[in-house]
Amino acid sequence: MATPNAEIPPSQADRPRRQILVVDDDLSLLDALQRALSDDPDLEVTACSTFEEARIRLREQRFDVMIADVRLGAFNGLQLVVLARDVNHATQVIVFSGYDDPVLRAEAEHLGAIYLVKPVMAGTLLNLIRSKERA
Repeated sequence: MATPNAEIPPSQADRPRRQILVVDDDLSLLDALQRALSDDPDLEVTACSTFEEARIRLREQRFDVMIADVRLGAFNGLQLVVLARDVNHATQVIVFSGYDDPVLRAEAEHLGAIYLVKPVMAGTLLNLIRSKERA
């Protein structure tokens, strides 16, 4: 007879979940990304809708991955890349924009971030997160 804990392999139950920060001021996209990424049992997702909220979270908590829109109101999501790297240089950073701007792309890559153009699919983000796990 199976016990309730028998459904989760011991190696998975003991493994810490990867901490993911998602930042976007488009609330519908933020909600969709948070729900899609939260379906992965290995990920713990925190969502922020403002630059300020994300800045505070970055100071309070260590994240393995940060996913952020480049345009966050009056702020630039690349500023969050710098903040994330100051707190934890190993943080994997993915930024996205509605525009394929070569200057922003070059700046993001210079900062060590992956630059994506919207629409960004959750499956693409999951693949990028998982590829970093294996690296």
